[in-house]
Amino acid sequence: MEGTVQVRRIPSNSETIKDIENRIMQRAYHLFERNGHQLGRAMDDWFQAEKELVWKPPMEIVESDNEFIVEAAISGVDPKDIEIEATADNLVIKSETGHDHMNKKDTVHLCEFETGKMFRAIELPKRINPDKVRAEVKNGLLRVTADISNQARVRKIKPEAA
Repeated sequence: MEGTVQVRRIPSNSETIKDIENRIMQRAYHLFERNGHQLGRAMDDWFQAEKELVWKPPMEIVESDNEFIVEAAISGVDPKDIEIEATADNLVIKSETGHDHMNKKDTVHLCEFETGKMFRAIELPKRINPDKVRAEVKNGLLRVTADISNQARVRKIKPEAA
């Protein structure tokens, strides 16, 4: 599956992240209840819930020639199903993932395909220009290229003597 991926600019990613965290928290609590309110397993329940609800593809972020190149292994995800949101400080990559068996009558002995939501929020070490973010998919690899902004991330102010 190869093709171009659309990039859209948004003001904030905090609501999306908060929604995912809430769903993970609810699922972790259901796992806690299912396991008989067993104490000392909070992190295990959280990680299990996170694994069930969110697929995080492996990534690499490289800075080169005044741009960031972000690559993610997304084999099997159709480019038209991928959403990329860019702010000056962040990239969010998300998609719905699914898997159907070719023949419903067959007996499946092993299936390791993930279904659910793919979600990666990436806070970049330098500000980018959200209007100059490009993305493409080739051979199961998503490549997002973002121009680094000339605008400094943090403005340092020296106090003057009174």
